[in-house]
Amino acid sequence: MAKQKDKDSSGKQDPKAKGFNNPFARLEGLRDTLPSTKPQVRREDFPEEPPPQGPERAVVRLETGRGDKEVTVVEGLGLPGAELEAWLQALQRALACRGSVEGERLVLQGDHRFTLPDLLLRRGVKRVVHG
Repeated sequence: MAKQKDKDSSGKQDPKAKGFNNPFARLEGLRDTLPSTKPQVRREDFPEEPPPQGPERAVVRLETGRGDKEVTVVEGLGLPGAELEAWLQALQRALACRGSVEGERLVLQGDHRFTLPDLLLRRGVKRVVHG
C-alpha cells in the first residue's frame, strides 16, 4: 500500500516523495546550504562612493598559472597581510572565483582583466594599471 502513495495516477514515481526509493530526497534539503556560484557584489565590500583612503595604484595582469591555466594577478596594493585576505575574499565573492594571496600579490583564477578594474576602483584604489 505504501508504494501506491509514492506513485501518481500514471504509475510513475512521484519526484517529491521522500523515502527509500528517492535517493535525492535528503539532498534537496541541503541545497540552500551550498555556497553560491553566482557573483555577489556586496555594498559593504564595494561601496558606490569609494573611500578616500586606499592604495595609490594596482597593477592587473594575466598570467599562466599551474597547468597552463589563466590567472589574473593584482600587484602593488601595498596592504598588510590581513587586509590582503579581506580584499581577496571580497573579490572572490564578486567574481565567483577562487584565489590566493602569494606574498603581496592577489592571484585569482580565470581572466578577470575587464571586470576587476571597476571593482578595485570601488574598493578605493586610485589608479588601475594593466601590466
